[in-house]
Amino acid sequence: MKLSFRWFGEDGDSIKLEQIRQIPGVKQVVATLYQIPAGKEWPLDDILKLKHKINRSGLEMDVIESVNVHEDIKLGLPSREKYIENYQRTICHLAQAGVKVICYNFMPIFDWTRTTLDYRLPDGSTSLAFDRNLVEGNPEDLIAKIEKGSNGFIIPGWEPERLAKIRELLGEYQGLGSEDLASNLKYFLQQIVPICEEVGIKMAIHPDDPAQNIFNLPRICKSAEDLERIVSMVDSPANSLTVCCGSLASNPNNNVPQILEKFVKKNRVAFVHARNIRFTSKFNFYETSHLSKDGELDMYELMKILVDNNFNGYIRPDHGRAIWDEKGMPGYGLYDRALAEEYLYGLIEAIEKSR
Repeated sequence: MKLSFRWFGEDGDSIKLEQIRQIPGVKQVVATLYQIPAGKEWPLDDILKLKHKINRSGLEMDVIESVNVHEDIKLGLPSREKYIENYQRTICHLAQAGVKVICYNFMPIFDWTRTTLDYRLPDGSTSLAFDRNLVEGNPEDLIAKIEKGSNGFIIPGWEPERLAKIRELLGEYQGLGSEDLASNLKYFLQQIVPICEEVGIKMAIHPDDPAQNIFNLPRICKSAEDLERIVSMVDSPANSLTVCCGSLASNPNNNVPQILEKFVKKNRVAFVHARNIRFTSKFNFYETSHLSKDGELDMYELMKILVDNNFNGYIRPDHGRAIWDEKGMPGYGLYDRALAEEYLYGLIEAIEKSR
């Protein structure tokens, strides 16, 4: 099991690679070229420059998160063919750079959705929160709120060029049902998985975040049944999963430990995002520290499933709180995620030594 830390690059992150290197047990950086729009081919030179920068800091780059999927692919438009070809070439370029896993999602328009970026916790820290009532009305109101609370950072999945076309995109999704979206995902996988098999890369789809319906958009990655359907679309280890514990936990009907164990045993989990949440009502929640006692998930139980099943993939702490007056990208500060890394490391070491 390889501990990793997400990083958005020198131009998109307040955190330096030298700081990540100082987190004990962390050797992997989960990187991205977020400035490349969805649908564009990632140039090999840009990928290699990113890799060499990370390597010079004494770190490795086995995982990319995310190579965003163009909306035309999700919509199943004829223009999807050129974007799929770009995606295929990007996969080959990433493989040439030694990348092993690509984390991606198939969520329409929004990569992830929270309604508050600075939810105040009793200890004075702040975190991300979700109120379902705010995703049933006008999304432009929420977009304005997210932009105001972004601390000046470009929020992944909420890039200005994407959000500028929000009305147009919402209109295009009118009449597209979940079965249509699932069919479009299957077509996409059929085109890219053979390439992944050839070059040794695993595609690891991220669950809908939150795993609930929002803005009347189709959602097809919310439950164990959804995940089973996705891995069955193309039955290959290259068609794999990112098990995001917090995303799956946001659907109160999901048993996250059972889901994790089921797909780890099937060898269909390439990447794990560890995160904890606390419900304030059936569908509303806020994100907590990673500690088991602070949230709905028993992190010891989840780590034990991974250790007992000899999981050899990648794991990272997911969204963290803003603590100690840090001014960073909401959910992606250094301090709380570094604390989470050490918590996960300690749990893993203790479980391994107790076997």
